[in-house]
Amino acid sequence: MLGRELYLNVLSLHFESERLQLIMLVVSPVVGALVGVLLAPLAQAFFEDELTAAEGAIEGLDPSQLAGGALGLVLGLGIALLVKSILFEFISLTGKTGSYVAIVVYVIVAIFCAYLGARVGAKTQIIPASRTAAAGGAPVEKIVDTSVIVDGRIVEIVQTGFLDGPLVVPRFVLRELQAIADSSDPMKRVRGRRGLEVLGRLQEARSFEISERDYDLPAGSVDAKLVRLAKERGAKLLTNDYNLNRIAHVEGVDVLNVNELAGALKSVVLPGEELHVAVIREGKEANQGVAYLDDGTMIVVEHGRRLIGEQTDVVVTSVLQTVAGRMIFARPKGSGAR
Repeated sequence: MLGRELYLNVLSLHFESERLQLIMLVVSPVVGALVGVLLAPLAQAFFEDELTAAEGAIEGLDPSQLAGGALGLVLGLGIALLVKSILFEFISLTGKTGSYVAIVVYVIVAIFCAYLGARVGAKTQIIPASRTAAAGGAPVEKIVDTSVIVDGRIVEIVQTGFLDGPLVVPRFVLRELQAIADSSDPMKRVRGRRGLEVLGRLQEARSFEISERDYDLPAGSVDAKLVRLAKERGAKLLTNDYNLNRIAHVEGVDVLNVNELAGALKSVVLPGEELHVAVIREGKEANQGVAYLDDGTMIVVEHGRRLIGEQTDVVVTSVLQTVAGRMIFARPKGSGAR
């Protein structure tokens, strides 16, 4: 059809022969059809790529964001329709050319308003589904932080049944854990691998959801992403990171701090108990050495600087529990130093 219209309105004026005009009247639709056949695969590939990208973006949205985006899209198109009536009222008075201009402007305005409405609507929390469910007595989701996974105590907490509700592990937390496990720093690498092992044990104890939701934030801003995800889903944050705990409270997000839970219970390590540890580095004070338990708890060994790089038995002298974590003070077994 386009080939035929192109010939009738543009090219036919240049052919005087009646026979040639008849031939071109037959040939022009055929040429147009061939061009369409050649362009169809390119157009199909383009639209398939765009549709795949749109589908991936929609799958990453929460139901409330999807509803907000749809509402914003409808409102944007409604605004564009109002603009269209005004455009056709004034521009069409200029004749046929004005009508074409009005149509082009309407298409541009419609695309702009639809896109803007969808973006603004998606950011507007019009259906706080998770909080509504929580108000009705349904268990609230728990979003798991990297520090809790590395800590490892979450597995025991889940197994005892004290942690109800669905668990959610964001994809960006898994990426951070993988980066720690692949780190060139031996200490970070050990912590990362321990975290991956804990994830496997946690999956055996209880299945958890892997959230694909991500945000366009600077690299390393995992804490900000966690807080934002928890606010969107009306969930609680499960962490033992002191700084994340404070930020979440400022943002109005409920936090379950494993260290606070441990502080409310009796310590599993008591003064006078003996431990077998590896002193790996020197402490802040003179002659101090530092060791760690399997869960990452730091042990400050008095007069332990000379034992760096060695396995040794120590005797616990005191235990300090804070919201930032637990710290154990000890001395080498057989030493009379206090």
